[in-house]
Amino acid sequence: MNVTVIINQKQIVADVDENMLLVDFIREVAGLKATNIGCDTSTCGACTVLLNGQSVKSCTILAVQVDKKDIVTLEGVSESEGLIHPVVKAFSQCHGLQCGFCTSGMVMAAISLLSSTPNGKILSEEEIRQGLEGNLCRCTGYNNIVNAISVAQTMLSLEL
Repeated sequence: MNVTVIINQKQIVADVDENMLLVDFIREVAGLKATNIGCDTSTCGACTVLLNGQSVKSCTILAVQVDKKDIVTLEGVSESEGLIHPVVKAFSQCHGLQCGFCTSGMVMAAISLLSSTPNGKILSEEEIRQGLEGNLCRCTGYNNIVNAISVAQTMLSLEL
C-alpha cells in the first residue's frame, strides 16, 4: 500500500505492507532510530511519538493508518532549525535519563503532557507522574524525569 507520512516536517512516500507498524516505518523506512522498540505490546512506551500533536505508542498503530498525518519523533525536537526543545534541555540538565532506552518515549510523552496543560497551570509531581503512566523506566526511579518535566514546564512558561 502506498502511504505519504510527514515525519519531522519531511514528507516520506513509501509502498508498505498493510500490516507494517508505525514504529517499523519510522525506523526502517524513515531511518530514524531514536524511537525504540521495547515490548511490542504497548506496555513500555519506548516507541511513543507525537501523532498530530498527541502522544501515541507507535507499536500499536499501522503505518497505513497515518497516511497524510503528521508524526514527530525525538529527532524532530532534538534540534529543529538550531533550537532544542525545552523538554530535551531539561532532561539533559536534570539527568532525566540513565541508560537512555526509555528517554525518547518519555520526552515525547512529556511534550504531549505539557502541551495539553492549560497555560498558567503548574502540574504537581503527582499530576506529572500520572501523565507519564504507560511509559516505563527501569533505571531512574522517575525522580529526575519528574523534576526534568517540572523544569521544562517552567522554561516553557517563560517563553510565553
